[in-house]
Amino acid sequence: MDVQSIIKNLHPLEVRVLRAFKPGDELSAEILEKDLQYKPGHANQAFSWLGGKELVSEVRRQAHTFFEITELGRQMASSGTPEERIVSLLKEKGAQTLPEIATATGLENKDVGSAFGKLSKSGAIAMDDSKKASFVKETAEISAPAALIRKAAAIDTGIIDQTDLTPKESEIMGTLAKKRGASDAAFRFIERETVFYSLTPLASEVKKALDAAGITGEEIGSITPSLLKSGAWKTGSFRGYNIAVPPARIIPGRTNPYVSFLESVKDKLCSLGFEEFDGPLVETEFWNSDALFMPQFHAARDIHDAYYIKEPTLAKSIEEPFLSNVAATHETGGDTGSRGWNYSFDREFTRRLLLRSQGTVLSAHQLATAKVPGKYFGIARCFRYDKVDATHLSDFYQTEGIVLGDEVNLKTLLGFLEMFAVEIAGATDVKYVPGYFPFTEPSIEVHIKHPVLGWFELGGSGIFRPEVTRAMGVDVPVLAWGIGIDRMALMALGLNDLRELFSNDIEGVRLRKAKY
Repeated sequence: MDVQSIIKNLHPLEVRVLRAFKPGDELSAEILEKDLQYKPGHANQAFSWLGGKELVSEVRRQAHTFFEITELGRQMASSGTPEERIVSLLKEKGAQTLPEIATATGLENKDVGSAFGKLSKSGAIAMDDSKKASFVKETAEISAPAALIRKAAAIDTGIIDQTDLTPKESEIMGTLAKKRGASDAAFRFIERETVFYSLTPLASEVKKALDAAGITGEEIGSITPSLLKSGAWKTGSFRGYNIAVPPARIIPGRTNPYVSFLESVKDKLCSLGFEEFDGPLVETEFWNSDALFMPQFHAARDIHDAYYIKEPTLAKSIEEPFLSNVAATHETGGDTGSRGWNYSFDREFTRRLLLRSQGTVLSAHQLATAKVPGKYFGIARCFRYDKVDATHLSDFYQTEGIVLGDEVNLKTLLGFLEMFAVEIAGATDVKYVPGYFPFTEPSIEVHIKHPVLGWFELGGSGIFRPEVTRAMGVDVPVLAWGIGIDRMALMALGLNDLRELFSNDIEGVRLRKAKY
């Protein structure tokens, strides 16, 4: 590498190292911090840059062990070690049982047992036939650990280098320190490695070139208020600047586009007078399906369509009178005017726990407390086994909503569906097709056309059947919908794959332009 080219790219941190030392000198971060007054981190930067220019090479590595006092250790330094506290108690109160020692000292039973074992082994205390411990004599096993703990506590950093310990202190430290899980120990091990470097022969040539050019490493790198005030800039020497170097990239914080989209949907619905509802991710078969008049032998109950909870498998109970009302509706139709499903309702099966597979479970809950007239919505995370592709995920968001009132009808529902498809998703091609759901009649699916993916279902909707509403105490028509908000986002954000909504490609997320 050309020497003049190297000089042009040297940082003052590098220049000062090259001028202060010569080939053969062993250099480390600690040496640079001490001799050149480098701040922590500057030395490692200098070595990294010099190494990239082949001006330094690694000579050797040396491992060091340090011991840092923990919070527990500092408590021991001020209030005494367990051994000291036990001995002090026995001196003052006389013989005590181990439970009495624990109560009087405030130590945990395990700490009393551990300290008692050490004291008994050293001969400091003894236990008589009545299982009472009494003080015998002072021993080094009591005083030496305490002295070492107080020695560390008196140091500002609380850190002791192993090389500063005597052989006996090192032995004691081995009983006081832990490497992991040190919260219950007086010290924690810290293992550090010091890397030593040496200047290469090329560094000598560069140093000569620096001398010839009059570069000292003390050149002014930036104008500061203090330089302007003192006037030192008038006589100082300035570092050269490369105006072709690109500026540092500034990345401002911003909300994830999909999060912004979800918030925009909430704002839209709230502005129309809707109230938001929510519920737990873990639900029972009762609220997830039974309350929606889905028979317990329905194909969607198959283990491959829902994720069931392994432990516990069943909820403790189901709220009344909803359990009895729903059971009667399934078996005979109850007071709904329906004949029901004509089977024996399983009251244990209905308590089975699962991850909610549809947002309509929130509507089922809300019916029990809803106001008439009323409008409610929720954005629910749902879980359903599915093959993941551009328009399907195994866990997904739905926006779920209900509208209750004497005057609501199918035309009202179509108006809401158009709002979702056109105003929120931004679709231009929309169609409504008949659908089937056990809990709505009539049932409608809304489909939109994506410019790349073509037609796909946006969601399902309908008017709740009386078998659903009357079991919850509601006697007016109830509009209901469950719209795939992830799919709406595909259109709104200009994406072609649902998986891009949850991408770990941070650059792609930053560059994505959302209109929300």
